This record gives sequence, structure tokens and C-alpha cells, in this order.
Amino acid sequence: MAIAPGDTLPEVTLTRMGENGPEPVELKSLTAGRKVVIFAVPGAFTPTCSMAHVPSFIRTKAGFDGKGVDEIICISVNDPFVMGAWGASTGATEAGLTMLADAESAFTTGIGMNFDAPPAGLIARSKRYAMYAEDGVVKVLQVEESPGTCEVSAGEALLETI
Repeated sequence: MAIAPGDTLPEVTLTRMGENGPEPVELKSLTAGRKVVIFAVPGAFTPTCSMAHVPSFIRTKAGFDGKGVDEIICISVNDPFVMGAWGASTGATEAGLTMLADAESAFTTGIGMNFDAPPAGLIARSKRYAMYAEDGVVKVLQVEESPGTCEVSAGEALLETI
């Protein structure tokens, strides 16, 4: 069953690229006592993810800051090396977005947002969504019907909702 508003985020370890290579990140440490936005994409370097989804959160970062959001986190079922390179190439890292890898799909599967699209080569990937959470509790969740669409999960749509 998919996560819903009012649910608590699972305690999982994700990974990010640090100065000396991959670093584990406890999701709880990023969410405890904080307001966070989490958005997920089916795959780094894919067209909609690179040209629409990530840029929408770069454009709206100041608006989220103004609403007291402590961090904007992008999650993908990719490895931390890919997420690091993608964050650099899109300008997301420079803009202050946190790029986290869910390489084992523990978070994605744990919240029921996993899917497969074999014709596109996407196996064990994440649905496209955006959520707002306070202290690890989901307050708003906006999920796209199609992984190739970025409308309700775009930065502008989530910013307007919260």
C-alpha cells in the first residue's frame, strides 16, 4: 500500500556523494524536527526528470525557503555516483537541492511508490511524485498518473499546495 498524508516516513538509509565518495544518510536525520520536500523521479538523466522535474524545484527553491522548508530532497533508484553527476549536470546541487540515491529501492518500495516499465528499460524504479513532510510525517503527497508527466509533482504545484 502506498504512503499517504498522515503516515510516517520509513527509517531507511540512502546514499549521497560526499567529498570522499558515497556517504550513508539516515532519512530520519534529515526529517526529524524539520520541514522537508521530497520529490522522486523514475531515473536520473531521463528526459522529463532532467528537463522538467529537477528544474521546477530549482526555480521554486526560494519560494519553499520562504515557506520555512529546511531542505529539498530528490530521490531516485540510482547509485550515488549517478545522482552526484546528475546533480552537477542539472545545477541541482549548486542550487542547494540534496540528491540522494535509493540504490536498493528500500525507501521507494517501503512507501509503495515502486514500478516497472520494461519497454522503457525501467525496472524497479520510482513513480514520479512530490511530498511535503513535517518531522517525518507526510502532510502533502502529489503523485503523477504517468511517469512521463510532470504536472502535479512539479515544484510549482507543490509550492502552491503548501
